[in-house]
Amino acid sequence: MTPEAVTGTPRIILRLEGLAVLALATWLFARGGHSWPLFAILFLVPDVSFAAYAMGPRIGALGYNLLHSYVGPIVLGALFVATGRPPVLALVWAAHIGFDRMLGYGLKYPTAFGDTHMGRIGRQ
Repeated sequence: MTPEAVTGTPRIILRLEGLAVLALATWLFARGGHSWPLFAILFLVPDVSFAAYAMGPRIGALGYNLLHSYVGPIVLGALFVATGRPPVLALVWAAHIGFDRMLGYGLKYPTAFGDTHMGRIGRQ
């Protein structure tokens, strides 16, 4: 684990928080009667940020973190609701982030892809 990584009970709470976000966002999506094939396609969109790692770990971490922070879907969802449109993309985006957090994937440090705020991932 990186020295900055969350450990112990806080790590468990962060994973449960991810599960809660995943469940709530998915439930709200379902209540809206939206297309499940669309959910499946959009669910993987934030992972296009992996491509930023082709430009090195610093740019890669920035790109990944921009698409894996709850700030984006919250702002987008608020904009959609304020304009009377269903926040479909925001819900799926939040669900994706929640799923990642539930699995223990965190925001990236610029040192390496595997260095996250929730601990080291991948091969040691």
